[in-house]
Amino acid sequence: MKKIAFFDIDGTLTSEIDGSIPQSAITAIRKARANGNLMFLNTGRCIQNVEPRFQEVGFDGFVCGCGTDIYCGGKNLLHVTQSHEITMELLKAARDTNVDIVFESSTAVAYDPVRPVIHPDAVAQYDAFVKRGYTMPTDLESPDFTCDKFVIWFQDKEQLQAFRKISDVHFNCIDRGGTFREFVPHGYSKATGIQFVLDHYNLSKEDAYAFGDSNNDLPMLSYLPNSVAMGNAYPASLFDRVSFVTKKASEDGIAFALEHFSFL
Repeated sequence: MKKIAFFDIDGTLTSEIDGSIPQSAITAIRKARANGNLMFLNTGRCIQNVEPRFQEVGFDGFVCGCGTDIYCGGKNLLHVTQSHEITMELLKAARDTNVDIVFESSTAVAYDPVRPVIHPDAVAQYDAFVKRGYTMPTDLESPDFTCDKFVIWFQDKEQLQAFRKISDVHFNCIDRGGTFREFVPHGYSKATGIQFVLDHYNLSKEDAYAFGDSNNDLPMLSYLPNSVAMGNAYPASLFDRVSFVTKKASEDGIAFALEHFSFL
């Protein structure tokens, strides 16, 4: 019977130590596909941020942007984006509350060029984008600028509370730990992305397996009866929400779980 697996990227497909992709994961995913199973990435990253090294592993498709942008067999079957007006509401809220915001879409990531980046983690992420050769938009007020989702870094809880008075109208807030938050449009998640793909291939939830390591994976881990937490998952409470805990990503966790569930 054909099965389908959905993998988060950071800390799941990639090593929690250095961000590399373990060769064991690449080999296991390719073997699972050769055995007639479907392999999908299911990530908070938008498609433009799914680096070639991830795509070259070999997948049947991608659920990107926490279910807002879905690709099956090379075809884009769903793309949900926000209006320019909503995007500008968020930009104004970020400026008013002095939080670092990064807009994400299928074509770009964008920092606010008007405001200096403050939070050290936001600076580090900006430097990482530059190192990868990203060209980021500089005219966010342009009428054709929109976002699919976004993330913020804040300094204190009062900032976050003030910002969310605006964002909560349209977006769910995902606690990624510390002073980092991810925002996804209401009605979309990694779980809705899975159901879309299952409907496309006429598969049941019992045929599907989700692999993750963090809070933004919780919707898909909770949605499926076959759910896998990496041994490096954080917070540790995720271990109680899944049907199987595998080894750490850096310790061949994907290969171990795919073997356990008879994909190989």
